[in-house]
Amino acid sequence: KFDSIHRLAEEIAPEQIEIAYTSNNVRRINAAGKKVAMIGIENAYPVGLDMTNIEDFYNRGGRYMSLAHNGHSQFADSNTGERDDVWLHNGLSDMGREAVAEMNKWGIMIDVSHPSKAAIMEMLDLTRAPLIASHSSARAMSEHSRNLDDEQLLRIKENGGVVQTVAFGSYLNADKNTLHRDALTKLNESIAADLGIELLSFAQRNALSEPDRTAYVASLAKIDELAAPRMDAEVNSVAPPVDVGDLVDHIDYLVELIGLEHVGISSDFDGGGGVSGWNNAAETFNVTLELVRRGYTETQIGMIWSGNLLRVLDDVQRIAAEIQAE
Repeated sequence: KFDSIHRLAEEIAPEQIEIAYTSNNVRRINAAGKKVAMIGIENAYPVGLDMTNIEDFYNRGGRYMSLAHNGHSQFADSNTGERDDVWLHNGLSDMGREAVAEMNKWGIMIDVSHPSKAAIMEMLDLTRAPLIASHSSARAMSEHSRNLDDEQLLRIKENGGVVQTVAFGSYLNADKNTLHRDALTKLNESIAADLGIELLSFAQRNALSEPDRTAYVASLAKIDELAAPRMDAEVNSVAPPVDVGDLVDHIDYLVELIGLEHVGISSDFDGGGGVSGWNNAAETFNVTLELVRRGYTETQIGMIWSGNLLRVLDDVQRIAAEIQAE
């Protein structure tokens, strides 16, 4: 994947996109009118058992990394352990503790969005540099294991890090998201029954042959087409979707609790993210508009959108240089 990103930016579309390695790179590339790419590793599992791979990942452009994703890794427990209360390390493993030191040494931001609370608190105890939650929201606002509770948020403030609230429906308002999803499912099931189509689970879809899967996807498109003119009357009016307002509610909460300089925004579009009003990059201005409506200044909005994260990147790289000079 590293090679693919470099090929895109350096061979396929160098006039349109460029990889940034520092905050100054970000500003220069943006000023040139090009897209900015930064490389993150959402799961440290590919590091394997060879800790020198962390330096290699940095040299190949990696600038943030999570020690676990949606499952426990050799480094850390995942938040998903809350489902069954089964844990592998009860926080970090010995390798995970070593990985924190290595990431500090080479200048890779530590991302705590997916690990367990115990792992996160241990990382906060060990790290010499600020860390980030690349895509998590406030647990006090929506009960989900991927969100951060006030204790964690206040520790991240103390650490100097940044929490980027995320446009993911169930993380922003779990109850509202469930009601909307149930109403949408009811509509889709009604249309499917009329068409004689059996709706399948993801596992059932994956078990289909390629031709059958293609046909099934086409049938889903037909359901979506028939559902579209009925959405407002049968779904949105009954159970409104999670929207930009819910996203900015989390920003307001975080700003009040930990201070504006520790708050950011993320979309998670490639991981199921997107809310009504911000379902793709073309709708991004809607978030800025809502921030303006709530009284945030241009400077504050700039900090939330990018300035705070770039400040952490600067701090992490400065501390890495100090560690390497020791």
